[in-house]
Amino acid sequence: MTTELRVLDPAEWDDWYGVLELAFGGVPEADEERKLWQELTEYERSIGAWDGDRCVGTAGAFTFRLAVPGGAVVPAAGVTMVSVAGTHRRRGILTSMMRRQLADVRAWGEPLAVLTASEPEIYGRFGYAVAAYSARATIDTTRVRLSVPEGTDGVALRYASPAESLEVCEAVYAKLVAGRPGMLERRPGWERVALMDPAGDREGASPRQCVLAERDGEVVGYARYAVKPEWSFNGSDGSVLLHDLAGLDPAAEAALWRFLCSVDLTSRVRIHSRPVDDAWLHLVSDVRRCEVTVRDGLHVRLVDVGAALEARTYQAGVDVVFEVADAVCPWNEGRWRLTGDAKGAVCVRTDDPADLVLSVRELGSVYLGGNSLVSLGAAGRVREVREGALVEASVAFGAPVAPWLPHGF
Repeated sequence: MTTELRVLDPAEWDDWYGVLELAFGGVPEADEERKLWQELTEYERSIGAWDGDRCVGTAGAFTFRLAVPGGAVVPAAGVTMVSVAGTHRRRGILTSMMRRQLADVRAWGEPLAVLTASEPEIYGRFGYAVAAYSARATIDTTRVRLSVPEGTDGVALRYASPAESLEVCEAVYAKLVAGRPGMLERRPGWERVALMDPAGDREGASPRQCVLAERDGEVVGYARYAVKPEWSFNGSDGSVLLHDLAGLDPAAEAALWRFLCSVDLTSRVRIHSRPVDDAWLHLVSDVRRCEVTVRDGLHVRLVDVGAALEARTYQAGVDVVFEVADAVCPWNEGRWRLTGDAKGAVCVRTDDPADLVLSVRELGSVYLGGNSLVSLGAAGRVREVREGALVEASVAFGAPVAPWLPHGF
């Protein structure tokens, strides 16, 4: 029977989401988690593949706004909930869903599509590339000391209920979005993701806790975390499990890190995801005792090359002609002239000779400033036609801070 793609009907959600759960191992989610994702699902932006009356494929796209270099927040489709039933692999279902979705994103007028990948190699063939990375670490607090900046002692800390403090924490988060590429503006409802804490997922850790950082009565930062008590023959050996942390200035951040590293009866702080250039790396006395590892975070796909490149600014003046290959979105194929600087940019079609030849994947990789065109050139993924163009464009595409996605979707 021919597989049909169609927009998701709300009445079909349970069957559709069940296919997704099965594709990710078949372990049922907690009721509170499943209910939240059902409420956040945007039905008109979700598609299912159907074999008769059976759902055999899923794909969705959240409506997001993504921070880009220069401080703008740009419309982006947050690709999510992608799966194909194991019984229907190798039939082109994923390819048809991805092509349909990218055409939809273009029709919605959104220049970017973004995702986090369960298997990164899957999405490269559809034009996505890793544009932001995430650092994980385990700080050995029995061996590591912090050197905090002036003013840290002037920050007061207090415990707060994660739910009751949600509004003030979101206000802090909102002030930080434009300052770091890759961060997402939180739309209504998304603040609840930070509170999702199913008891069955804690693996012996406490319910989520929250500490607020205050100065002169104003909240200037927060940390949400859990504590996992553990004991050995020699005594306490617990862990602090950091979920998220934000501070409006160096002293506020340092006060929170100092607190986390001194929680009673613990020997380590486990960090799940932080920027690769995060400030705590410069506070610790011995980074080797922090077991830092880096993995891919946000994957970016330019759906409209001209609009996407115009939406950000450039840290140095640039005037370069790209010859772009894009087998999935043919409307991006051809030559584009980008001219821009720190004040703005224009990117238009041109018949002028190419300075650099690359695919849309390379543009996605460098879009947030987390990768270098020079590095991609060294890997043979960018070909320089005009001498000097590679360095010129690489410097321009950089960003003062590393891009980072603070939470998944």
